[in-house]
Amino acid sequence: MDSSGILEKALSGDRITIKEGSYLYENAPLTELGAAAQSLRNARWDPKTVTFVIDRNINYTNICNVDCKFCAFYRKPTAPDTYTLTKEHVLKKVGELVALGGTQVLLQGGLNPKIKWEYYIELLEAISDAFPTVDIHSFSPTEIEFFAKYYHKTIRQVLEELRDAGLKSLPGGGAEILVDRVRQLVSPHKITAKGWLNVMEEAAKLGMRTTATMTYGFFETIDERMEHFDVLRQLQDKYGSFTAFIPWSMQPEQTELEGQFEKSTATDYLRTIALSRIMMDNFASIQAGWVTEGTKSAQMALHFGANDFGGILMEENVVSATGVTFWTDLEEVLRLIKEAGFVPSQRNTYYKILKRYDTYERPELKKNALMVLR
Repeated sequence: MDSSGILEKALSGDRITIKEGSYLYENAPLTELGAAAQSLRNARWDPKTVTFVIDRNINYTNICNVDCKFCAFYRKPTAPDTYTLTKEHVLKKVGELVALGGTQVLLQGGLNPKIKWEYYIELLEAISDAFPTVDIHSFSPTEIEFFAKYYHKTIRQVLEELRDAGLKSLPGGGAEILVDRVRQLVSPHKITAKGWLNVMEEAAKLGMRTTATMTYGFFETIDERMEHFDVLRQLQDKYGSFTAFIPWSMQPEQTELEGQFEKSTATDYLRTIALSRIMMDNFASIQAGWVTEGTKSAQMALHFGANDFGGILMEENVVSATGVTFWTDLEEVLRLIKEAGFVPSQRNTYYKILKRYDTYERPELKKNALMVLR
């Protein structure tokens, strides 16, 4: 086995195995790995274009009963600093997003046993009625499974009722590493790998689009990372419902896992981005993760197989709870993408191009406006 032969196999259109992927991660020269991934990226996407979306993450509650060891955001129901946002508060936040040209909202919260089912339905209906142009890309598989168990419904019933109320697509949060050995170490009370995949399959059967994620840098082996890629590409083979894949590294600060392992490096990130493009040959879009990795690493990822720069993210609370805070705005995103050698293009949730910035324009969205809204 040699890395050149495996890369040639991937470039010829043949799918590489888990073991071959691990071999590439461990042995392929970084530049060769990146070049192969970029070639595959360019075969699936306009080589000159990098997309982004203007979105807002709204964490509607911080109450959660799952006790994930890697989460610094959640609070137990008895904690003094818990919250659940009112419908009016959420609508205000969505209105601010729309006023600044945003098109996507992500509702994501803890698994809160104090919330009634009607809260979610009424919230989605209110957003849909008030802001019909906004794509509601919300509720991870972890939340969907919780809804089904807690409100005594099937996964399909939950998805149908949320869809009918206005839910458009599902984010891939909660995937971590889709290997139960790892999940038992870091989140033993959370959805299983099979459960996560089952929610995504049910969504696909209903014709809903979804994204897939991976949080790496726990206690997983490289083979287990490749296994994660493999189960995702198998599900994509079956339904083609995933619009994109987004990997990011574990941020252990201020969590139960702090000090138990070394943080992943930028090189680790670039290898993971490249391998995601090479392994998951049926995913059109790979997203660069500036929220956790920083803007410089995200720029490099655009040359290692990524074609999307993610969201402007008017609001982000989960990662920032660890103390890791990278900040950007539309003007900065345009600069970073152009500086990396690409044409920035605003997209919607489904990767339809809404606006191309072929020439530099000073956008109306200013950093100081966003800081006021925060």
